[in-house]
Amino acid sequence: MNCHCSTPTLRELCLLLGLLMVGACQAAATPIPRPATTAVSEKPKELRMWMTINERRFAFTLADNDAARALAAQLPLTLNMEELNGNEKHARLPTSLPANASRPGIIRNGDLMLYGSDTLVVFYSTFNSMYSYTRLGRVDDAAGLGQALGSGSARVTFSAQ
Repeated sequence: MNCHCSTPTLRELCLLLGLLMVGACQAAATPIPRPATTAVSEKPKELRMWMTINERRFAFTLADNDAARALAAQLPLTLNMEELNGNEKHARLPTSLPANASRPGIIRNGDLMLYGSDTLVVFYSTFNSMYSYTRLGRVDDAAGLGQALGSGSARVTFSAQ
């Protein structure tokens, strides 16, 4: 770009304009990343499951692992879940699942975990934990989960619909 500018200020402006034009050309040549085709709030139907406690339904999304897929293959499933520690309900599954346990550190309200290979745990409180679990999924909106589960044992139905 030729610029016959007489003052330093105009020269600087010409230089800046030239740099901007070069930058714009390079930016036009750089591909713009496209957003993912599936929005964050949209969940594939095969990953969305339901947990029903009394008359209250909670949607949950399965984790992408073998244990979660094995759980889905057992649905529908109704369990009498026992209270433990004021933060979780747990029940033994009719069939063991493939476990791949790790220490999550923080357990969150709405986490569905596998303890060992045959105990399903629904957490309704957030806290730190040193125990190891295999992640099965997470309740999409856990507001009111603790209230629905109550203080004693709870009858919980897990289903695909």
